[in-house]
This record gives sequence, structure tokens and C-alpha cells, in this order.
Amino acid sequence: MDARRTVKVSKYLSRHLRHEPERIGLVLDAHGWVPVDDLLHALARHGVPLSRAELEHVVASSDKQRFALDGDRIRANQGHSVEVDLALPPAEPPAYLYHGTVAASLDAIRADGLRPMGRHHVHLSPDRETARRVGARRGRPVVLAVDAAAMHRDGHVFRVSANGVWLTDAVPPRYLRFRQPSGQG
Repeated sequence: MDARRTVKVSKYLSRHLRHEPERIGLVLDAHGWVPVDDLLHALARHGVPLSRAELEHVVASSDKQRFALDGDRIRANQGHSVEVDLALPPAEPPAYLYHGTVAASLDAIRADGLRPMGRHHVHLSPDRETARRVGARRGRPVVLAVDAAAMHRDGHVFRVSANGVWLTDAVPPRYLRFRQPSGQG
């Protein structure tokens, strides 16, 4: 499978395992899982034929590790807009986490903090470079530091997905650092 098709299939899977499973006739279980056979049949019915080996290649080659395969079932690791419970236990975050965005969003972020928007959680990166790549998808990136240790001390709950993305319900403005704290990173 060439790189271009791999990316195209990965985006198609993201759309349907995170946001619109019903569009291709999929039903996710409460934790976001769907049988691999159901997925492969749905893909074929909708003009995206894929073998099990090709699916495994897409899952394994995703630099962002968007999907998890568990035996005969698959799910997206995070980023859902449909209701699922990923059953991720609370975790103690590192002192700082990072969020990539663009300058056009900064006024709203300064006023309201980080909100999940159409997703269930705010997504945070464990390092500045990952956050920079996330922000760069929408233009020139701006990386914000999140004082995760202070949030955790104040009772905010964090979870970490299978691919290392940190999730929390929201980040109030007081925990955001618009400049990199010295010694962090």
C-alpha cells in the first residue's frame, strides 16, 4: 500500500471511527470498539475495499497511532465527537503539557481557556514538538504550555490515551502559559 493511500484510508477511518460511524453503517460499542469484520464489510460497501493486512498496515504505520487493534476489534484512540467511554483511568500528568494552536485562536483562548469544542476532551501533547505539529495543521503554530501539575493539584482530572495524548475536560485560562516556562520542554 503506497503512502498516499495509507493517509487517505487513515483519514477515512478517523472520520468513521470518531465522528460518523452510522454514515457507513457501523455501530460502535460503549467503549468505541467495532468488530474488524464489520468495518471491512462497511468499507467495501462504501467503495473503500481494504484487506485485514492493509488495515493492520494503516494502524501500524500511523505516526500518530490514531487506532488500536485488539484481536478482532478496532477503535480510535481518542478524538471522538460521538459518545463513547474510552475507559481510561485517571493519571497524574507531568508538570507541563502543551497545546498547539494558531494565533487567530489566542483571544478566545485567553478569555475562555481551552475547551473541547466538538470533542469530548481537550487534547494535550507531552512535548512542545508534538504540539507544534498539531498546531501547524491549521497554519503557523503557536504552542501554549499548560501547568498540568497545578491543575492536577486543584482537582482537575487527566487521562492519557494509548497513543500518549493527554485528555482533560477543559483548561481554564489561569493554567495557560503563553510563553515557554524556562527549563521545560
